Amino acid sequence: MTKKEKQYFGTDGIRGAVGTSPITPDFMLKLGWAAGTVFAKKGGARNKIIIGKDTRISGYMFEAALEAGVTAAGVDINLLGPMPTPAVAYLTRTLRAQAGIVISASHNTYQDNGIKFFAVDGTKLPDDVEFAIEEQLSKPISTVSPQLLGKASRVTDAAGRYIEFCKSRIDTDLKFTGLKIVLDCAQGATYHIAPSVFEELGATVISIGVSPDGLNINENSGSTSPELLAETVLKEEADIGIAFDGDGDRVVMIDHLGNVVDGDEILYVIARDRRRQNVDFGGVVGTSMSNLGLEQALDILDIPFARSAVGDRYVMRELLERGWSLGGESSGHIICLDKTTTGDGIVSALQALSAISRTERSLAELTSKLNKYPQSMVNVRITDSADIAGSSRVQKAVADVESKLGSKGRVLLRPSGTEPVMRVMVEGEDAAEVLKLAIELAEVVEKEVGAAA
Repeated sequence: MTKKEKQYFGTDGIRGAVGTSPITPDFMLKLGWAAGTVFAKKGGARNKIIIGKDTRISGYMFEAALEAGVTAAGVDINLLGPMPTPAVAYLTRTLRAQAGIVISASHNTYQDNGIKFFAVDGTKLPDDVEFAIEEQLSKPISTVSPQLLGKASRVTDAAGRYIEFCKSRIDTDLKFTGLKIVLDCAQGATYHIAPSVFEELGATVISIGVSPDGLNINENSGSTSPELLAETVLKEEADIGIAFDGDGDRVVMIDHLGNVVDGDEILYVIARDRRRQNVDFGGVVGTSMSNLGLEQALDILDIPFARSAVGDRYVMRELLERGWSLGGESSGHIICLDKTTTGDGIVSALQALSAISRTERSLAELTSKLNKYPQSMVNVRITDSADIAGSSRVQKAVADVESKLGSKGRVLLRPSGTEPVMRVMVEGEDAAEVLKLAIELAEVVEKEVGAAA
């Protein structure tokens, strides 16, 4: 039996270029109606959905369209305005909503936008609910009778609620007095949240990327472009730099020397601190892209490590199946299930800062025991029918590279989830050799299953 495929939902909601199907006002109207209809069937007498968004200009348009669709289905709306994705997850739970909707394209630039959903418990929607929404999308819109139409209202204290939640995720005796922190909010949804969180916990805060204009989200800033943050940390002689992405679910850091500290290293710092405090968190879940150095460093601490497929949805699934509470991706998407229900950049940064405060050691010192292996990745355009597993030449080439690397390296061939590209990754001790092997392996892949083959 062929596995049922979703038409619209990907691994993290629905995303694409604004004005191109399905990221259009008419689709969002119908999506709001479809979601409202599905959740109305699940709730009690009166249902409610909350909607938050990041700072990109198209958010206004899609917010209005979703509002019309949801209320047409007879479901009330609470509008949060600009709000980090994890804040919507939290507020979905505390406001007792049937669901939360986030209008965001995460770390993409303003030309893109998308939709993410949260269930009543603040977790991502299960597959069966996404399938139910897609099934509803195939039907014509019907509006409930006028007396049953949903009502819309604004939540005026949403930011304050979430700020207090973030602060409550660390021990009450911890203060960051004496720490000088540079925050890069990527001109995104954390711009009016993150500075308050860290200032109220006692840190001296210098903020950049806090002047969104609808068009500058993630532009040369944030977790995907931390160069300006690194420069500012060095210029201001700060202790640490913290960069979020446009919707606030990712974080990367900069140590006082100007070095980028990625998600693997942040995971290590948090895991090591939890082990030091004898906190039972089970183990750490990374992905197939997590650096081999992380696995080895955790092994030295006798902390179990497992890999999932790339994507926070798969990290979460692995955590739940194993009963563990800590996982994440190299990109900075960190999940601390003992603190919150989803990846949260601010909450994750607070866990790392807690380790710094408790040990009175710098971020550079805390990451010094993790020796990251050089990685090289080459993208190869492939045909839709490309069959890597069925190519004996590709499999032999992979085996040859693995033999050269031995136990001190890895090879990964991973198809992209968003474009017809095969990502060829080689990891090993010697950067020059790793690059050479990645290029050679990519040439074999291109010759065998490349788009021009």
